[in-house]
Amino acid sequence: MKKLKGLLFVACICAFNLVNAQAPKYSDEFLDIGVSARALAMGNSVVASTDDVTSGYWNPAGLLNVQSNLEFSLMHAEYFAGIAKYDYGAISYKIDSNSAFGFTAIRFGVDDIPNTTQLIDANGNVDYNNITSFSAADYGFLFSYARKIGIPGLDLGANVKIIRRVVGDFAGAWGFGFDIGAQYKYKEWLFGAVARDVTSTFNAWSYNLSSEMQQVFQETGNAIPSDNLEVTLPRLLLGAGRKFKLFHDNVSLLGELGTDITFDGKRNTVISTNPVSVDPHAGIEIGYKGFIFLRGGIGNIQNSTDVAGNSLTTARFWCGHKN
Repeated sequence: MKKLKGLLFVACICAFNLVNAQAPKYSDEFLDIGVSARALAMGNSVVASTDDVTSGYWNPAGLLNVQSNLEFSLMHAEYFAGIAKYDYGAISYKIDSNSAFGFTAIRFGVDDIPNTTQLIDANGNVDYNNITSFSAADYGFLFSYARKIGIPGLDLGANVKIIRRVVGDFAGAWGFGFDIGAQYKYKEWLFGAVARDVTSTFNAWSYNLSSEMQQVFQETGNAIPSDNLEVTLPRLLLGAGRKFKLFHDNVSLLGELGTDITFDGKRNTVISTNPVSVDPHAGIEIGYKGFIFLRGGIGNIQNSTDVAGNSLTTARFWCGHKN
């Protein structure tokens, strides 16, 4: 595991330098991982139906449907055998019957990465005492506001996003962007839309490399990164669902179809064109007296090839329960 973390150091610094050459396709992707057991179990198909504190992340318009005046949520997850940590926290506050506020904080990072650039001293000797450690982490802070606008069934919301990305003391970036969301209810039908990074989100990178580290980059054939601007292009999330009541209203059934539309070039999705790619997904939730829930979802549908070169389509399935 330590070897893998050591490789992450070179990968982090070199990957950031690519920003100078081309617009990154997967910028700020840590904000698209997803939060809450409900949403993840439903394949992230909750844009139209989200109605709790996690709406600040999924669709800020949903904050108007939070039942309590004050609500909060916490989540921790680990990836890559525990190397990467994902932490989420949010709070919502209902200002009045027509408006609500929310705050969301997300951190996705790898800690204790060995810095081996000074492993070999000026005399060519290996000195393990020169190994230090650092963290590479991405932070997202979302300030949400939602309000009714007088049209029956229609709620609107928006996020102001502040992005902070750090790679030890070597590199860092500040970013700023906006999200706009809407939900519309017609009888038992639910509709939702979110335009993430609607004006594009800009991350301004700056680097602080010592002369010794710059020399290591030169000796290993790596270009020395310079200050630059990284742009996250807009993404459109759409959802539509319907609620059903069964068995004297004791059992509820909610189904939602969703799709993520990106505008940064071809991706490995069901519909992939240049520059638009479409990634559909769906989720279902069965509830008993609002107390026990069974959820499932399908998504991440991709067109790929097997080892023999034959075309195939793959998908991921999720399930979960709550009581």
